[in-house]
Formats: sequence, structure tokens, C-alpha cells
Amino acid sequence: MSRKVIITCAVTGAIHTPSMSPFLPVTPSEIADAAVGAAEAGAAIVHLHARDPETGQPDQSPQAYEQFLGVIKQRSNVVINLTTGGAPTMQIDERLRPATVFKPEVASLNMGSMNFAIFPILEKLKEFKHDWEQPYIEGSRDRVFRNTFADIEGILTTCADNETRFEIECYDIGHLYTLDHFVRRGLVTPPFFVQSVFGILGGIGAHCEDVLHMRRTADRLFGDDYCWSVLGAGRHQMPIAMQSILLGGHLRVGLEDSLYAGRGKLAKTNAEQVTLARELIESMGLEVATPDEAREILNLKGSDRVDF
Repeated sequence: MSRKVIITCAVTGAIHTPSMSPFLPVTPSEIADAAVGAAEAGAAIVHLHARDPETGQPDQSPQAYEQFLGVIKQRSNVVINLTTGGAPTMQIDERLRPATVFKPEVASLNMGSMNFAIFPILEKLKEFKHDWEQPYIEGSRDRVFRNTFADIEGILTTCADNETRFEIECYDIGHLYTLDHFVRRGLVTPPFFVQSVFGILGGIGAHCEDVLHMRRTADRLFGDDYCWSVLGAGRHQMPIAMQSILLGGHLRVGLEDSLYAGRGKLAKTNAEQVTLARELIESMGLEVATPDEAREILNLKGSDRVDF
């Protein structure tokens, strides 16, 4: 199993807005099709957010999720991962609700409060389809994405009885030490899934030394108790993915993290990015993990024990 590489695909997220790409999935059917297409291309896990189908605005209501969760499960064996990050504009109770209602195999979990800045996009983006987009982007100049120790502990304890495991998102070195705190307290148990995030303004950079520093620090803190994955934001997506493959890790792609499938070329589907990642993996003589192999690697409870 050590030679199997898990591809996670984050199909829509809450960072990009509809004016940034006409290919960003927004409606329930678009999100479902994107998730199934990513799975067919080789993704073992799909990381899901929901959006208002009219405006594309992030929507963390269970009603928004139930419109596509059952459809994806019916059409695919893919592991479904629900965000608890939601959007930085949301309160923690709102962000956590889908994971508590649907009890997924995996949920995301951010390991620290941070400046999560996307306002530089406004240097290039001048026209908007919806009124909410420009203030949302500009607001990141003075917005803190809140993930306090109390918030993190609340998510861990709330989901414990559901046997939901976590995609533990670490945007900087300090987030690994926060994770270590919860590991030492017994609130996170191995094998845990660390998703190192590179290239977000406000978090660690995307230089190869940053990637190595994250990997070395995680190895020192957690040894064999964790599985390491990476995502690179924007143009860093595939270079960071390649570094993870070389360092023995897993990877995440998807339109949440980057809208492109090559220099200046918008990705038309999430599957397009998954295909590029799969080609990287297989070109190095490795194999892509199936959903069931990912379940075994990450010790997941199985899709028969979710509430959707």
C-alpha cells in the first residue's frame, strides 16, 4: 500500500467566485457531476463544499449538501469528504453543521487561525457576475479565518462519536505543532491525514524548501503515525504535487485550489486536473489508490456508515 498515491479532488471550495471561471461548479448537479468525473479520472477522495445555485455564494446549510451527496454516493464509490472550513466569513457552528448531520467518512479540519488573503485577485479581475463577489474578495484584506484551539477541540469532540476522520489542513509550520498538541491529548489518533497547504497569502510559501520543511517537521513530530498529502494554490498546484510524489506523499488537486490546467489555460473540469496528477504519478512508476485502498490506508469507517 505504500506505493499507492491518494488523489484528493476539491471540486469547488469557497475561495474562487463564478466570475473567475465559467467552469467553476456551482449548482448541485454541477457539483455532483464534477465529483463523479473526478472519481472516474482517478480521485479516491472528493472534498466538497456547497454553493447557492443562483449566485455561486458559499452555502454551508445541510439542505444545500443533501441535493448532491446522495447522488454522488449512488453514482460512485468515491470517499466523500465534507468541509468544516466552509468560508472564512462563517461562524464555526455554521461551518460544522454538514459534518454533524451527514457523518461523513472524512471531514476537513483547519489547524489554526490565519490571514487568508485573496484580495490580490482584484488586480486582474474587474468584472463581476454577482454583487457579493467584489466585497467578498476585498474583505479578505481585513479578515481573519478563525480556527482557535476551542474551535478545533469542538470539531474533534463533536465528530468523535460519528467516527469521522479528518483531512487535517496545515497552512504553516505552527499548525503542525497545534496538531501535535491534540495528538498528545489523544483527540487525534493515527493514522491521521495531514494536508499541507502551500501558496496561500497568509500561510507558508510554495518554495521547494517550504515543502521540505513541512515534510521534515511532520516526520519529526509524527513519525509513522501519519499520511502526508499536499496542495499547491494556483500555479503551484502541479509543481507541489510532483514534489509530494517524490517525497513519498499524496496530493490534492481541484478547482478549489487552482482554476488552471496549464499556463494560461483554464481547466474545464476537475477531472482534467485529476488526469494530469494521475499522469505524474504513473510516469514515476507508482499507482493511484482506489477509494477502497484509500479507506484502508486512512482507516476509514466505510460509506455504509454515513448518514446520506
